[in-house]
Amino acid sequence: MHTGYVLRQPFPESLSAGCHTRPVPEPLSDAFADLRGLLLDTDSFVRAVAAGRRHGQPSPPWRRVELRPVQGKDRRRLQQVCYDERQAFTSNFDDPAAAAAGVDALLAQPFGNWHVDTASETVQLRVTKKGKVLVHRSAREPAGDPVAHSHDRVKNRLIDPGDPLFDVLGADAAKRRQVDAFLRLLVPTLDAVADRDPLHVVDLGCGNAYLSFAAHRYLSAQRAERSGARLTGVDLRDAARARNTAIAQQLGAADVEFLAGTIGEAELPPGDIVLALHACDTATDDALARAVRWQAPVVIAAPCCHHETAAAIRAAGPPAPYGLIGKHGILRERMADVLTDTLRAALLRLLGYRVDVVEFVSSEHTARNVAIRAVRTGGAVDPDLITQYRRLTSEWGLRPKLAELLSGELTQRHGGSW
Repeated sequence: MHTGYVLRQPFPESLSAGCHTRPVPEPLSDAFADLRGLLLDTDSFVRAVAAGRRHGQPSPPWRRVELRPVQGKDRRRLQQVCYDERQAFTSNFDDPAAAAAGVDALLAQPFGNWHVDTASETVQLRVTKKGKVLVHRSAREPAGDPVAHSHDRVKNRLIDPGDPLFDVLGADAAKRRQVDAFLRLLVPTLDAVADRDPLHVVDLGCGNAYLSFAAHRYLSAQRAERSGARLTGVDLRDAARARNTAIAQQLGAADVEFLAGTIGEAELPPGDIVLALHACDTATDDALARAVRWQAPVVIAAPCCHHETAAAIRAAGPPAPYGLIGKHGILRERMADVLTDTLRAALLRLLGYRVDVVEFVSSEHTARNVAIRAVRTGGAVDPDLITQYRRLTSEWGLRPKLAELLSGELTQRHGGSW
């Protein structure tokens, strides 16, 4: 007998046949009935993402919704994470009836695209302008037991997948892999803070803070013979403060504190390691500016959306010979991503940091998977970097928010107007 959120349903014939190279449009009701079966299949379902808007329909209430099974202390649950432009909202469906009702409510929303991973395949559904559904399928390599997360025992993980931390956070196997990827991004920077005791980690725009909790757990264990590590998280929402404080109490982490406030104005001591993970738009710039003013030895930012730069490009248009990019919204947005993070990395270099831009986690988990990793050196700056920065901003007609926030520091270090 199953202990999950619903008994396994027969695998739908229309979604379990061989891979379609030229998919035939299916009636929406039939395709979504099959999709429902995939989402409620406790033996096979791994992850699903709903996004986009159907043609001629109002926008869904969320920019993106993710579904995944998570293993709690006593039972398996279906977890739903809804994203708007600024934050994420997580809810868990604890029993079969709640899971079925939650899936039905989600399927009723006018999302235009679905991406579903099962143990054996990836299924992608797109609603056409005529209200039909195109279904694309491809084989997927099994990754152990995708749902029974208690078997997730990968060697050399920096935090044991069986650590109680993950139960408290409700983290599934995918999140545990993300935690490990993040810690491996952090570890090479730790020489820069070897003399800090206790080590203070600050997460600006912390949200649900699960990566920060993991960093604190790892660093505290590494520094067990010293004063350990402190964690301070800041988020605009008091609900995030209350939730994260409750988690810290469950973990017995007395050296963890969460504050409600803005990134720029929250009162807190300087951080040795400053994190800004998926802070929306210019909130990432607010976090980077505060870290620079603290002269924080280590800064790691994983930017989210880049609305400010995209709006500037849309208003002024790309410079020649890049005009063709401006004709396509998705390409314009991707160029905004590249330009924004290129200029952020350059500004950090101009202010005394060694910077690399790396993949944060696999794109399988999130399209926003770029991380800016900066270690303060205080070293000299190549004058050619200033020339390149000014030429790039001039040609595209941009004044980055980070340059505006740190104009005094830039002028003091390099002169001129910023």
